[in-house]
Amino acid sequence: MPASGAVTRNTLRQQIADALRDEVLAGRLQPGQEFTVKQIAEQYGVSATPVREALVDLCAQGLLDSDQHRGFRVHQYSVDDYRRIVEARMLVVDGIFRRHAPPALPLPPVPPVEPALGVGVALVSIRRRGEAAARAARVGDLDILIGYDIRFWRELGRLVAANDYIADFLHRLRVQAWVFSVPYLRSERDVLGWLWSGHVDLVDALTRSDAEAAVEIVRKYNTHSLEWADRLESRTR
Repeated sequence: MPASGAVTRNTLRQQIADALRDEVLAGRLQPGQEFTVKQIAEQYGVSATPVREALVDLCAQGLLDSDQHRGFRVHQYSVDDYRRIVEARMLVVDGIFRRHAPPALPLPPVPPVEPALGVGVALVSIRRRGEAAARAARVGDLDILIGYDIRFWRELGRLVAANDYIADFLHRLRVQAWVFSVPYLRSERDVLGWLWSGHVDLVDALTRSDAEAAVEIVRKYNTHSLEWADRLESRTR
């Protein structure tokens, strides 16, 4: 049936987009690397149509560039691009934490078997992702950190902003920042010094409805990110 076919194709399109995004975040697809629809379709054993749609989606997200004659390539962000990404998310997060901080709700140490739906339960789930991300950051496991960090911020953005447009915008900035960072972080000798592990502290501040503390935590994190960008720039001069 047409409806079923549409759902299947859209699902496949999303799966391909997610897989390619993960390849970029893992560093297996490097900035500037080129490929064609045919190559990706053969790699995944699918038809060209969902591949082309997935690649167009990734272009719209700023992860790929399209060249009419040469196919697609992984977008190459500059240090200045990264700074602008950090500054953009700093402004947005500062605003939503101040205006939309959830009411103070205690986090139970052990969630009930059948928890009631609400902000408190959402924060418990987000806190778990934050704990996993923080553990990975403290040992320098980028593969684990990136996945949990992206999910942590996406869920937190949706909860605190209560606006899907804002949450999706922050999610896009988050992914773009990681796409820029991954190649550099994997070559860093002192990677632990540049990985953020304040996820749990941030959730705790929001649980107390302490918007000022939450903003300060994120500001310090973003300042740390900008300092890392300055260090990268100084190494290339």
